[in-house]
Amino acid sequence: MMSKFAMRVGFILMSACVAVAAGLTPAAAQENLRIGLLSPMTGFLSQTGQDMTHGFQLYLEEHHGMLGGAKVDLIVEDTQGKPDTAVTKAKKLALQDHVDMFIGGVLASTGYALAPVSTEQKTVYISSVAAADDLTQRQLDKYPYFIRTTWTSSLPNHPLGQWACEQGYKKVVAIAADYAFGYESVGGFQKAFEDCGGKVIQKIWPPLGNKDFGPFIPTIKSDADVIYSLMVGPMAPQFPKQLREAGVKLPIIAGGTSYDDYNVAFDSDVVVGDVSALMYSAALQTPKNGAFVKSFRAKYNAVPGYYAEANYTTAQMVDEAIAKSGGKFPGPEQFIKNMLGLKIDAARGPVSFDDMRNPVENVYIRKVEKTTLFGDAKPELWNVVIKTYPNVSQFWTYGKDAFLKQPVYNRDFPPCKYCE
Repeated sequence: MMSKFAMRVGFILMSACVAVAAGLTPAAAQENLRIGLLSPMTGFLSQTGQDMTHGFQLYLEEHHGMLGGAKVDLIVEDTQGKPDTAVTKAKKLALQDHVDMFIGGVLASTGYALAPVSTEQKTVYISSVAAADDLTQRQLDKYPYFIRTTWTSSLPNHPLGQWACEQGYKKVVAIAADYAFGYESVGGFQKAFEDCGGKVIQKIWPPLGNKDFGPFIPTIKSDADVIYSLMVGPMAPQFPKQLREAGVKLPIIAGGTSYDDYNVAFDSDVVVGDVSALMYSAALQTPKNGAFVKSFRAKYNAVPGYYAEANYTTAQMVDEAIAKSGGKFPGPEQFIKNMLGLKIDAARGPVSFDDMRNPVENVYIRKVEKTTLFGDAKPELWNVVIKTYPNVSQFWTYGKDAFLKQPVYNRDFPPCKYCE
């Protein structure tokens, strides 16, 4: 894997060579588009950071180091999966590296920490992963230079709650990582599931990063008919494995990070049949996704997960937004306007933006199956799409005004009125 220093120098040298060949002055060469990418390259989310970086780099390499006609200087900073480190690195990118924008952050708590830096430094922050709901909801006015290119934590979980009702599930135990992303994901699922007649009868909150579920699995109520899980990073493969080893046979439905495509490829057959919801699946059978998966596998010898697609598509969006301004960064305000006007055909499918700077996109209900796709000779585990909810917004079917009148989803909202 390329080091941060080599990555940065490589792109800067490439830009400089182009400038010299074209007879540009040093001043002209400084007009390169400067982008900071905040990824957890070390720590418990290092695989996630690698996928993020690979996705963005792949798009950049496919476009000869240029976005929208501008040569790119890409600076990757390691956040270590820590919000305070991400803030330090973001300030460094803005104040020392003079980036036009910084992209990334993983945890919802990191997104909430980075957005104020964007406002303070008047620098665009594109959240390509951090799904913190309220940044594009009740807190939006605080962050005029913020835009998200993926999803809010609750967005795919609203349709998953509806889907669970349609399957006839009545009682759910929810087990999720104990931090903002977990609360907002469970909240979205619970709201939709209970609105169509279901009941969440228990909520269990293992610590973020937990890999031993032994203390939690025995507490799962026996009268549930399905388990909803929301795990991230190394938590994700451990939970279903330990659940089945403990003899629990209840079906699992989950937030998408619990079954990221990259991890699923390495899981045991114990996860076959498990269902999750997200705005991407590597198993999507479209020409656009087929080309992306082929290119990613050829470059990195791995199946691209959501984190890779999210940053690949973010690069595509930046490409199109910069092209609207003739290959130059137009300033943060106009850049945000350019982004909001996009309607793109991405690997994940069609994407546009609502008026609160969040994508409107498909949500896929995915089932883990062992099958052959993309001409492979050997069956592998894939998140096969079994249902598509088209053009899903962060407000689901509730309407923006009604949705924003309720509190942001949190540990206590919606209340667990069916818990005992």
